[in-house]
Amino acid sequence: MKKVTFICDRSLDNQLNKLEQIADRSSLVNHLVHGYGLNSKLIVLKNVIAKDDEVLSFHSTDYINHLKDLNDVKDIDEHEDNEEEYGLGYDCPLIYGIFDYVSAVVGSSLTAARSLIDGSANIAINWYGGWHHAQRDEARGFCYANDIVCAINLLRQKFQRVLYIDLDIHHGDGVENAFEYSQNVLTFSLHKYEVGFYPGSGAITDVGRGNGKFYSVNVPLKDGIRDEAYTKIFNRLLEVLMQAFHPDTLVVQCGCDSLAGDPLGTFNLTLKGYGNCVKTILSWQKPTLFLGGGGYNITNAARCWTYLTSLILGCNIATDIPDNHFFERYGPGFDLDIAEGNRPDCNSEDDIDNCISIITDNANNIKRACWN
Repeated sequence: MKKVTFICDRSLDNQLNKLEQIADRSSLVNHLVHGYGLNSKLIVLKNVIAKDDEVLSFHSTDYINHLKDLNDVKDIDEHEDNEEEYGLGYDCPLIYGIFDYVSAVVGSSLTAARSLIDGSANIAINWYGGWHHAQRDEARGFCYANDIVCAINLLRQKFQRVLYIDLDIHHGDGVENAFEYSQNVLTFSLHKYEVGFYPGSGAITDVGRGNGKFYSVNVPLKDGIRDEAYTKIFNRLLEVLMQAFHPDTLVVQCGCDSLAGDPLGTFNLTLKGYGNCVKTILSWQKPTLFLGGGGYNITNAARCWTYLTSLILGCNIATDIPDNHFFERYGPGFDLDIAEGNRPDCNSEDDIDNCISIITDNANNIKRACWN
Protein backbone atom coordinates (compact mmCIF):
# COMPACT_ATOMS: atom_id res chain seq x y z
CA MET A 1 0.00 0.00 0.00
CA LYS A 2 1.37 3.41 -0.99
CA LYS A 3 2.06 5.69 2.00
CA VAL A 4 3.11 9.19 0.98
CA THR A 5 4.43 11.84 3.35
CA PHE A 6 4.36 15.50 2.32
CA ILE A 7 6.25 18.34 3.98
CA CYS A 8 4.01 21.39 4.39
CA ASP A 9 4.83 24.12 6.88
CA ARG A 10 4.03 27.83 6.81
CA SER A 11 7.31 28.62 8.57
CA LEU A 12 9.12 27.06 5.60
CA ASP A 13 7.07 29.19 3.21
CA ASN A 14 8.30 32.24 5.10
CA GLN A 15 11.91 31.06 4.91
CA LEU A 16 11.82 30.45 1.15
CA ASN A 17 10.14 33.79 0.58
CA LYS A 18 13.48 35.34 1.54
CA LEU A 19 14.72 34.34 -1.92
CA GLU A 20 13.48 36.92 -4.39
CA GLN A 21 13.66 34.54 -7.37
CA ILE A 22 11.08 32.16 -5.87
CA ALA A 23 9.03 34.36 -3.54
CA ASP A 24 5.56 32.79 -2.98
CA ARG A 25 6.47 29.65 -4.96
CA SER A 26 6.06 27.16 -2.12
CA SER A 27 2.83 28.84 -1.04
CA LEU A 28 1.44 28.49 -4.58
CA VAL A 29 2.36 24.80 -4.57
CA ASN A 30 0.72 24.07 -1.23
CA HIS A 31 -2.45 26.01 -2.04
CA LEU A 32 -2.82 24.26 -5.40
CA VAL A 33 -2.26 20.82 -3.84
CA HIS A 34 -4.94 21.71 -1.29
CA GLY A 35 -7.23 23.13 -3.99
CA TYR A 36 -7.20 19.78 -5.78
CA GLY A 37 -7.92 17.97 -2.51
CA LEU A 38 -4.69 16.00 -2.66
CA ASN A 39 -3.73 16.89 0.91
CA SER A 40 -6.44 14.54 2.19
CA LYS A 41 -4.58 11.62 0.63
CA LEU A 42 -1.16 12.66 1.99
CA ILE A 43 0.46 12.21 5.38
CA VAL A 44 1.26 15.87 5.99
CA LEU A 45 4.34 16.50 8.12
CA LYS A 46 5.53 19.67 9.83
CA ASN A 47 9.18 20.51 9.50
CA VAL A 48 11.78 19.59 12.10
CA ILE A 49 14.65 22.08 12.05
CA ALA A 50 18.02 20.46 11.34
CA LYS A 51 20.48 20.23 14.21
CA ASP A 52 23.99 21.55 13.76
CA ASP A 53 25.52 18.09 13.46
CA GLU A 54 23.01 17.21 10.73
CA VAL A 55 24.00 20.25 8.66
CA LEU A 56 27.64 19.41 9.37
CA SER A 57 27.14 15.91 7.97
CA PHE A 58 28.16 17.58 4.71
CA HIS A 59 29.10 21.22 5.24
CA SER A 60 32.36 22.42 6.78
CA THR A 61 32.51 23.82 10.30
CA ASP A 62 34.07 27.07 9.06
CA TYR A 63 31.28 27.66 6.54
CA ILE A 64 28.47 26.93 8.99
CA ASN A 65 30.06 29.02 11.74
CA HIS A 66 30.31 31.88 9.25
CA LEU A 67 26.59 31.59 8.44
CA LYS A 68 25.83 31.59 12.16
CA ASP A 69 27.88 34.75 12.64
CA LEU A 70 25.88 36.45 9.88
CA ASN A 71 22.48 35.18 10.97
CA ASP A 72 21.42 38.31 12.85
CA VAL A 73 23.11 40.88 10.62
CA LYS A 74 20.54 43.46 9.59
CA ASP A 75 22.76 45.87 7.66
CA ILE A 76 23.22 43.43 4.80
CA ASP A 77 24.63 45.96 2.31
CA GLU A 78 27.54 46.63 4.64
CA HIS A 79 28.60 42.97 4.61
CA GLU A 80 27.93 41.85 1.06
CA ASP A 81 31.20 43.09 -0.43
CA ASN A 82 33.22 40.86 1.92
CA GLU A 83 31.44 37.55 1.39
CA GLU A 84 32.90 36.17 -1.83
CA GLU A 85 35.06 33.68 0.10
CA TYR A 86 31.96 31.66 0.97
CA GLY A 87 30.03 32.29 -2.23
CA LEU A 88 27.70 34.85 -0.71
CA GLY A 89 27.48 37.28 -3.56
CA TYR A 90 25.72 37.79 -6.86
CA ASP A 91 23.58 34.66 -7.16
CA CYS A 92 23.55 33.87 -3.43
CA PRO A 93 23.07 37.27 -1.79
CA LEU A 94 23.33 37.56 1.95
CA ILE A 95 19.88 37.29 3.53
CA TYR A 96 18.75 38.11 7.04
CA GLY A 97 18.50 34.97 9.17
CA ILE A 98 20.70 33.02 6.77
CA PHE A 99 21.51 30.19 9.17
CA ASP A 100 17.85 29.93 10.19
CA TYR A 101 17.07 29.50 6.50
CA VAL A 102 19.74 26.82 6.04
CA SER A 103 18.73 24.79 9.09
CA ALA A 104 15.05 24.96 8.07
CA VAL A 105 15.61 23.86 4.46
CA VAL A 106 18.03 21.08 5.38
CA GLY A 107 15.60 20.02 8.10
CA SER A 108 12.76 19.70 5.60
CA SER A 109 14.59 17.09 3.53
CA LEU A 110 15.78 15.27 6.64
CA THR A 111 12.22 15.20 7.97
CA ALA A 112 11.07 13.63 4.70
CA ALA A 113 13.98 11.16 4.65
CA ARG A 114 13.25 10.01 8.21
CA SER A 115 9.75 8.94 7.15
CA LEU A 116 11.37 6.51 4.70
CA ILE A 117 13.83 5.28 7.30
CA ASP A 118 11.22 4.59 9.98
CA GLY A 119 8.83 3.00 7.48
CA SER A 120 5.97 5.46 8.01
CA ALA A 121 6.15 6.12 4.25
CA ASN A 122 7.46 4.45 1.14
CA ILE A 123 7.39 7.74 -0.76
CA ALA A 124 8.25 11.14 0.70
CA ILE A 125 7.72 14.51 -1.00
CA ASN A 126 9.51 17.73 -0.07
CA TRP A 127 9.06 20.43 -2.70
CA TYR A 128 10.95 22.86 -0.41
CA GLY A 129 14.18 20.93 -0.99
CA GLY A 130 16.43 20.13 -3.92
CA TRP A 131 19.21 22.74 -3.61
CA HIS A 132 21.80 20.82 -5.59
CA HIS A 133 24.55 23.38 -6.30
CA ALA A 134 25.76 24.13 -2.76
CA GLN A 135 29.27 22.87 -2.05
CA ARG A 136 30.79 21.73 1.24
CA ASP A 137 32.10 25.20 2.11
CA GLU A 138 30.41 27.50 -0.37
CA ALA A 139 27.00 28.74 -1.49
CA ARG A 140 26.41 28.50 -5.24
CA GLY A 141 23.64 28.95 -7.78
CA PHE A 142 20.86 30.16 -5.41
CA CYS A 143 21.77 27.26 -3.08
CA TYR A 144 23.04 28.07 0.42
CA ALA A 145 23.11 24.50 1.73
CA ASN A 146 22.90 21.12 0.07
CA ASP A 147 19.88 19.52 1.70
CA ILE A 148 20.12 16.68 -0.82
CA VAL A 149 23.55 15.52 0.31
CA CYS A 150 22.52 15.77 3.96
CA ALA A 151 19.40 13.69 3.24
CA ILE A 152 21.38 11.07 1.32
CA ASN A 153 23.87 10.81 4.18
CA LEU A 154 20.95 10.20 6.54
CA LEU A 155 19.33 7.63 4.23
CA ARG A 156 22.63 5.77 4.05
CA GLN A 157 22.16 4.83 7.72
CA LYS A 158 19.50 2.37 6.53
CA PHE A 159 19.88 2.00 2.76
CA GLN A 160 23.20 0.75 1.41
CA ARG A 161 22.88 2.00 -2.17
CA VAL A 162 21.28 5.30 -3.15
CA LEU A 163 20.48 6.34 -6.72
CA TYR A 164 20.22 10.11 -7.10
CA ILE A 165 18.30 11.39 -10.15
CA ASP A 166 18.44 15.06 -11.19
CA LEU A 167 15.88 16.43 -13.69
CA ASP A 168 16.82 20.10 -13.28
CA ILE A 169 18.05 21.86 -16.44
CA HIS A 170 21.25 22.69 -14.52
CA HIS A 171 23.80 20.00 -13.72
CA GLY A 172 23.58 18.70 -10.15
CA ASP A 173 27.22 19.53 -9.48
CA GLY A 174 27.11 19.85 -5.69
CA VAL A 175 25.65 16.39 -5.23
CA GLU A 176 27.97 14.83 -7.77
CA ASN A 177 31.02 16.44 -6.17
CA ALA A 178 30.00 15.18 -2.74
CA PHE A 179 29.88 11.55 -3.89
CA GLU A 180 32.32 11.45 -6.82
CA TYR A 181 34.59 8.96 -5.00
CA SER A 182 31.74 6.77 -3.70
CA GLN A 183 30.38 3.46 -4.98
CA ASN A 184 27.41 3.66 -2.62
CA VAL A 185 25.76 6.69 -4.26
CA LEU A 186 25.22 6.84 -8.01
CA THR A 187 24.36 10.28 -9.41
CA PHE A 188 22.36 10.52 -12.65
CA SER A 189 21.84 14.03 -14.05
CA LEU A 190 20.09 15.13 -17.25
CA HIS A 191 20.85 18.78 -18.01
CA LYS A 192 21.77 21.41 -20.54
CA TYR A 193 25.49 21.39 -21.26
CA GLU A 194 26.91 24.29 -23.21
CA VAL A 195 29.79 26.73 -22.87
CA GLY A 196 28.64 29.61 -20.69
CA PHE A 197 25.62 27.81 -19.25
CA TYR A 198 25.70 27.42 -15.47
CA PRO A 199 27.43 25.59 -13.81
CA GLY A 200 29.56 24.54 -16.78
CA SER A 201 30.08 20.96 -15.60
CA GLY A 202 28.40 17.65 -16.40
CA ALA A 203 30.02 16.45 -19.62
CA ILE A 204 29.40 12.84 -20.57
CA THR A 205 33.08 12.23 -19.79
CA ASP A 206 32.59 13.36 -16.16
CA VAL A 207 32.13 9.90 -14.66
CA GLY A 208 33.47 10.14 -11.10
CA ARG A 209 36.89 9.55 -9.57
CA GLY A 210 38.85 6.83 -7.84
CA ASN A 211 36.61 4.07 -6.53
CA GLY A 212 33.66 6.13 -7.71
CA LYS A 213 34.65 6.04 -11.37
CA PHE A 214 31.53 5.44 -13.53
CA TYR A 215 29.20 6.20 -10.58
CA SER A 216 28.62 9.74 -11.87
CA VAL A 217 26.36 9.59 -14.92
CA ASN A 218 25.82 12.75 -16.94
CA VAL A 219 23.47 13.27 -19.88
CA PRO A 220 24.49 16.54 -21.58
CA LEU A 221 21.63 17.95 -23.66
CA LYS A 222 21.26 20.85 -26.08
CA ASP A 223 18.54 23.46 -26.44
CA GLY A 224 15.02 22.56 -27.45
CA ILE A 225 14.69 18.92 -26.40
CA ARG A 226 11.08 17.72 -26.41
CA ASP A 227 9.08 15.24 -24.36
CA GLU A 228 9.49 12.23 -26.64
CA ALA A 229 13.29 12.38 -26.90
CA TYR A 230 13.72 13.27 -23.22
CA THR A 231 11.52 10.38 -22.14
CA LYS A 232 13.33 7.99 -24.47
CA ILE A 233 16.77 8.76 -23.08
CA PHE A 234 15.56 8.82 -19.48
CA ASN A 235 13.68 5.52 -19.63
CA ARG A 236 16.43 3.68 -21.48
CA LEU A 237 19.17 4.85 -19.14
CA LEU A 238 17.23 4.45 -15.91
CA GLU A 239 16.62 0.81 -16.73
CA VAL A 240 20.32 0.32 -17.50
CA LEU A 241 21.38 1.96 -14.24
CA MET A 242 18.80 0.16 -12.10
CA GLN A 243 19.91 -3.21 -13.49
CA ALA A 244 23.60 -2.39 -12.99
CA PHE A 245 23.46 -0.69 -9.59
CA HIS A 246 20.42 -2.23 -7.83
CA PRO A 247 19.76 0.72 -5.52
CA ASP A 248 17.91 0.31 -2.25
CA THR A 249 16.36 3.77 -2.40
CA LEU A 250 15.97 6.66 -4.85
CA VAL A 251 16.31 10.41 -4.35
CA VAL A 252 14.83 12.50 -7.19
CA GLN A 253 15.44 16.21 -7.72
CA CYS A 254 12.50 17.49 -9.79
CA GLY A 255 13.76 20.94 -10.67
CA CYS A 256 11.22 22.18 -13.20
CA ASP A 257 13.28 24.83 -14.96
CA SER A 258 13.47 22.26 -17.78
CA LEU A 259 9.85 23.11 -18.57
CA ALA A 260 9.00 25.29 -21.54
CA GLY A 261 8.55 28.89 -20.51
CA ASP A 262 11.07 28.95 -17.67
CA PRO A 263 13.07 32.21 -17.72
CA LEU A 264 16.32 30.31 -17.09
CA GLY A 265 15.52 27.30 -19.27
CA THR A 266 15.83 26.51 -22.96
CA PHE A 267 14.03 23.14 -23.25
CA ASN A 268 10.57 22.47 -24.72
CA LEU A 269 9.32 20.04 -22.08
CA THR A 270 5.75 19.86 -20.81
CA LEU A 271 4.15 18.18 -17.82
CA LYS A 272 3.82 15.04 -19.93
CA GLY A 273 7.58 14.68 -20.24
CA TYR A 274 8.16 15.15 -16.53
CA GLY A 275 5.24 12.91 -15.71
CA ASN A 276 6.49 10.08 -17.89
CA CYS A 277 9.83 10.15 -16.05
CA VAL A 278 8.12 10.07 -12.66
CA LYS A 279 5.85 7.20 -13.74
CA THR A 280 8.93 5.22 -14.74
CA ILE A 281 10.58 5.96 -11.39
CA LEU A 282 7.46 4.85 -9.51
CA SER A 283 7.28 1.62 -11.51
CA TRP A 284 10.45 0.38 -9.79
CA GLN A 285 8.61 0.48 -6.43
CA LYS A 286 11.60 1.59 -4.38
CA PRO A 287 11.47 3.85 -1.31
CA THR A 288 11.75 7.26 -2.96
CA LEU A 289 12.35 10.83 -1.82
CA PHE A 290 11.05 13.46 -4.27
CA LEU A 291 12.50 16.96 -3.95
CA GLY A 292 11.99 20.32 -5.65
CA GLY A 293 14.77 22.48 -7.05
CA GLY A 294 14.85 25.05 -9.84
CA GLY A 295 11.72 26.51 -11.38
CA TYR A 296 11.54 30.26 -11.87
CA ASN A 297 8.20 30.56 -13.62
CA ILE A 298 6.56 30.05 -10.26
CA THR A 299 3.03 29.32 -11.46
CA ASN A 300 4.41 26.62 -13.77
CA ALA A 301 6.43 25.22 -10.86
CA ALA A 302 3.22 24.98 -8.85
CA ARG A 303 1.47 23.29 -11.79
CA CYS A 304 4.32 20.82 -12.21
CA TRP A 305 4.79 19.79 -8.58
CA THR A 306 1.05 19.54 -8.00
CA TYR A 307 0.72 17.34 -11.09
CA LEU A 308 3.64 15.16 -9.96
CA THR A 309 2.04 14.87 -6.51
CA SER A 310 -1.14 13.59 -8.17
CA LEU A 311 0.84 11.01 -10.17
CA ILE A 312 2.64 9.83 -7.06
CA LEU A 313 -0.73 9.37 -5.35
CA GLY A 314 -2.24 7.67 -8.40
CA CYS A 315 -4.94 10.34 -8.73
CA ASN A 316 -6.40 11.89 -11.85
CA ILE A 317 -6.91 15.65 -11.52
CA ALA A 318 -8.82 18.07 -13.73
CA THR A 319 -7.01 20.38 -16.12
CA ASP A 320 -9.03 23.35 -14.84
CA ILE A 321 -7.22 25.09 -11.98
CA PRO A 322 -9.47 24.85 -8.88
CA ASP A 323 -10.36 27.83 -6.75
CA ASN A 324 -7.52 28.67 -4.36
CA HIS A 325 -5.89 31.66 -2.71
CA PHE A 326 -3.64 32.32 -5.74
CA PHE A 327 -6.20 31.50 -8.45
CA GLU A 328 -5.77 34.79 -10.34
CA ARG A 329 -2.05 34.10 -10.82
CA TYR A 330 -2.89 31.27 -13.25
CA GLY A 331 -4.60 33.49 -15.82
CA PRO A 332 -5.44 33.99 -18.56
CA GLY A 333 -5.97 30.27 -19.29
CA PHE A 334 -6.50 28.99 -15.74
CA ASP A 335 -5.55 25.46 -16.68
CA LEU A 336 -2.96 22.98 -15.48
CA ASP A 337 -1.34 22.20 -18.82
CA ILE A 338 1.85 23.87 -20.01
CA ALA A 339 2.23 24.38 -23.74
CA GLU A 340 5.22 22.85 -25.49
CA GLY A 341 7.93 25.37 -26.35
CA ASN A 342 8.79 26.25 -29.94
CA ARG A 343 12.59 26.38 -29.77
CA PRO A 344 14.37 24.36 -32.48
CA ASP A 345 15.47 20.98 -31.12
CA CYS A 346 19.27 20.88 -31.42
CA ASN A 347 19.47 17.28 -30.16
CA SER A 348 19.83 14.89 -33.09
CA GLU A 349 18.78 11.26 -33.04
CA ASP A 350 22.45 10.33 -33.43
CA ASP A 351 23.38 12.48 -30.41
CA ILE A 352 20.82 10.71 -28.26
CA ASP A 353 21.69 7.21 -29.43
CA ASN A 354 25.41 7.90 -28.95
CA CYS A 355 24.80 9.15 -25.40
CA ILE A 356 22.75 6.06 -24.55
CA SER A 357 25.47 3.81 -25.99
CA ILE A 358 28.33 5.43 -24.05
CA ILE A 359 26.49 5.38 -20.73
CA THR A 360 25.32 1.81 -21.28
CA ASP A 361 28.93 0.73 -21.83
CA ASN A 362 30.04 2.59 -18.70
CA ALA A 363 27.27 0.91 -16.70
CA ASN A 364 28.87 -2.47 -17.34
CA ASN A 365 31.75 -1.31 -15.14
CA ILE A 366 29.27 -0.51 -12.36
CA LYS A 367 27.73 -3.96 -12.67
CA ARG A 368 31.13 -5.63 -12.37
CA ALA A 369 32.11 -3.51 -9.37
CA CYS A 370 28.80 -4.16 -7.56
CA TRP A 371 28.63 -7.90 -8.09
CA ASN A 372 32.21 -9.19 -8.35
